[in-house]
Amino acid sequence: MTGAELIPTQLLKRKAVVYVRQSTQSQVMTNLESQRRQYDLVNIARQHGFIDVEVIDDDLGRSASGTVARPGFDRLVAWLCAGKVGAVLCQDASRLARNGRDWHHLLELCGLVEARVVDYDGVYNPCQPNDRLLLGMKGSISEFELGVLRTRMLDAARSKARRGELRLSVPFGYVWHREAGLGLDPDLRLQEVIRLIFTRFSELGSARQVLLSMTIDQIHFPRPSDEARMTSFTWLPIRYRNIISVLKNPFYAGVYVYGKSEKRTSIVDGRARRSYGHSKPMGSWEVFIKDHHEGYISWDAYERNQKQLALNTYGRADGVKSGRGGRALLSGILTCGRCGRRLTVTYTGNPQSRPVYRCDKPNLMMGLPRCMTFGGPRVDAAVARELLGAVEPLAIEAAFEAERMHRERQDGQRQILDLELQQARYEASLAERRYAACDPDNRLIAAQLEKNWEIALRRVRDLEARQPTESASTIEVDPSAFANMAENLSAAWNAPDVTMRARQQLLRTLIADIIVDVDDTVRDVVLTIHWRGGQHSELRVRKPQTGEHGCATADDALAVMRSMAGRWTDEHIAASLNRIGLPTGQGKTWTAHRVASVRRVRDIHAYRSAEKDGEWLTMTEAAKALSVTNHRIRHLIKSGILPAVQVVSGAPYQIRADDLASESVKTAVARKGRPCRIIDTNTLPMFTDT
Repeated sequence: MTGAELIPTQLLKRKAVVYVRQSTQSQVMTNLESQRRQYDLVNIARQHGFIDVEVIDDDLGRSASGTVARPGFDRLVAWLCAGKVGAVLCQDASRLARNGRDWHHLLELCGLVEARVVDYDGVYNPCQPNDRLLLGMKGSISEFELGVLRTRMLDAARSKARRGELRLSVPFGYVWHREAGLGLDPDLRLQEVIRLIFTRFSELGSARQVLLSMTIDQIHFPRPSDEARMTSFTWLPIRYRNIISVLKNPFYAGVYVYGKSEKRTSIVDGRARRSYGHSKPMGSWEVFIKDHHEGYISWDAYERNQKQLALNTYGRADGVKSGRGGRALLSGILTCGRCGRRLTVTYTGNPQSRPVYRCDKPNLMMGLPRCMTFGGPRVDAAVARELLGAVEPLAIEAAFEAERMHRERQDGQRQILDLELQQARYEASLAERRYAACDPDNRLIAAQLEKNWEIALRRVRDLEARQPTESASTIEVDPSAFANMAENLSAAWNAPDVTMRARQQLLRTLIADIIVDVDDTVRDVVLTIHWRGGQHSELRVRKPQTGEHGCATADDALAVMRSMAGRWTDEHIAASLNRIGLPTGQGKTWTAHRVASVRRVRDIHAYRSAEKDGEWLTMTEAAKALSVTNHRIRHLIKSGILPAVQVVSGAPYQIRADDLASESVKTAVARKGRPCRIIDTNTLPMFTDT
């Protein structure tokens, strides 16, 4: 049917639908002439005799390829099914659909209700074979045209990407220069923040720890304030996804990558739906060009970072997780020597604070017996001693290296604060110039500019307050000052201020992995330690017997108890153990009741006063025998006049009864009036006897 032929009267009583659509938002903003021509179809509908004309423009900025939901097109189809449409007007077939499914479905519905299809070329009746053939060809050509355009553009983009010249959207820290091409962002503050992320990750080994440390230091990261155009930024507190995006992006390693993500298509409600941004494995990237541009890190460092991130996330068998605290020193680093799986940690006791290592994956997954189970405190202590023994020769060098790293960290943080302060001062100066250039009579604008100036000045004041008051120390330290550092390693390791997370991280910097097995014949836990650098060592730890606990009395305390029992009461033994600093097996102080309980369990003979033969006297008994005070006896012992012995340092003195009859003791006790002084021939008296 041509445009000159009349549309039947029964169709003119229905509504005419003008379908307006453009493919992208940029076309909606710039291709205004196309919009006008589509809206002019309303006049054409009235020229054909339609009184009720409806315009559907809900699909402006939506593709007609069939992968995007079009509510306007769905509304048109619903009206056709209801028989309310007499004609569908569009600029051309590509406006209605660019895929055969939607196009032929629309023609099928128009044929069922005898609706017409109208464009600038004429009026078509889908019920007529010739018109239906022509409309089908137009739809096929539109679909073919879309495929040709898409293929042509993608092939051109791939060809340019293979040369590394396709200007992709680059991450923070890079910009495309008009002449020089891709290069680092000239913003030094942004460069320092990105470098700091890589430095902190190499030190801490965990993205979350990097986030926590940078949050404590109040370091900010840019965020685009103009949506996807990436032309203006706002500095906000750093977030976890900022750190992950920097660590996982190969662009920072100087690699040009194209095609590292893919789109996926699924059928939802009978319509194809495409989703984008699905990552592909590294080997399937379409373009991979190393050393394409200047990188913040090397490619080897990037691969190490990816491996560490994967291990932190999934705990694979070829590595260990970063130290995350807890009560178990070896959590995540022990590998079963029988099945090759990682040992898990459980806690027992009341409260549950005693770690127990076990390999129970075969039991949980296949119902097999557990490979091994053993307590954690003894193994942790043995590995800690082995670690301190390995670190001891390098303690001084390690201290200087730690000091150097600390200074570098302080210098990096100070530099970031300086750059942030410079930017804040520039923004304050800019706000001041804008306020000065404003007309004072225009109070609406002047008030806002004055407010912006005040905000900028307040930010400068806050940043100046954050500046360190002291400069970096430049004093050279003498290495001989650390001569006794190796002796204090154990005290530093067991200090209450040192967290388990710090111990775990130190352990993982020196030890790569520990293979563990249990020798059931001798009940030993066999640890094969794989040190960083390729060295290996074996350590054996006795596994406690069934029912044996870790609260047994120390051997040193038992030795003191055996040596003092029979001569001293339980009260004296308890006081001596407390003075020496030897606690009970549960870490408590000694009492007479606790001493008696241990003696009964260990079969230690008790003190009996009737068994004393008088050969040995206590200090109180010696003072009574000489008719002097305990203080006088103590003074004689310290001056060496009266011999006395102690079982251990801190125990009561034992005095032989025969020594009380010596001439020196009698002379010292008989001396009256003047204090008893020790005679020293090398000391001249201050006052003479005359």
